[in-house]
Amino acid sequence: MKPILVFQTDFTYAEGAVSSMYGVVKTVDRELEIFDGTHEIPQFDTWSASYRLYQSVRFWPEGTIYVSVVDPGVGTSRRACVAKTKDGYYIVTPDNGSLTHYKKWVGIEAVREIDESVNRLRGKGTEEVAIFHGRDLFGYTAARLASGIIDFEGVGPEYPVEEIVELPILEPTVTEGRAEGIFEIEDPNFGNLWTNIPLKTFKEAGFAYGDMLNVVVRHEGEVVFNEKVLFHQSFGMAKKGEPIIYNNELMKVALAVSQGSFIKKYGINFGPEWTVEFTK
Repeated sequence: MKPILVFQTDFTYAEGAVSSMYGVVKTVDRELEIFDGTHEIPQFDTWSASYRLYQSVRFWPEGTIYVSVVDPGVGTSRRACVAKTKDGYYIVTPDNGSLTHYKKWVGIEAVREIDESVNRLRGKGTEEVAIFHGRDLFGYTAARLASGIIDFEGVGPEYPVEEIVELPILEPTVTEGRAEGIFEIEDPNFGNLWTNIPLKTFKEAGFAYGDMLNVVVRHEGEVVFNEKVLFHQSFGMAKKGEPIIYNNELMKVALAVSQGSFIKKYGINFGPEWTVEFTK
């Protein structure tokens, strides 16, 4: 069976960019299956693109080709690449930090720079276009790879995995009865915030389901939230409108409001300037 293609971008559906990409794929091979990851990555946010790849790729069938296009440097000297992951997937993306989490937490086996002299859309009036590599380079190369027109070696020249551009990943500080980290991503639809603290480490610090924990959130060092919050497995363990500490689907500690939005209720967001501390 031919590999599935999955796309994530910051394009939204407000205009025809996604449609054009998929049209190119089907022009290469009408049999190819295309699915949406998301097209709502925050604009230019390579950190979120990287995190969503880690969140999603490994739950697709092995061999799936995941195309990620969040590309503020489109048309510049940044590399366009295809990465072969250690768990059997291909990620087609600009090498601009979008491979950070997958490289660190899963592993990249090899990476190749896309050879534009071979793997670029031609003949449709696109020759002078430098700002739509999602259509002309990434989507086209992914389709050629999925259809079998090229193999991984046919993508272009290999370069060292060590040269992959990486964004800084901050590690939590965990001791007995205390855990401190950052909010590293949001759950935008529900307004939850996910920390960088693994559940396993959190439990090893002595925290258990059913505990009421002291939670202090700081923004650039200034306290913006200081409350006792229930730690449990699911939102429904807290009363409607109350905050709760829970473990998300990636086994990281997170904060939510039961049937509400933690982000909206408390005016808190994610990023390295937002720190969170849990104590007994």
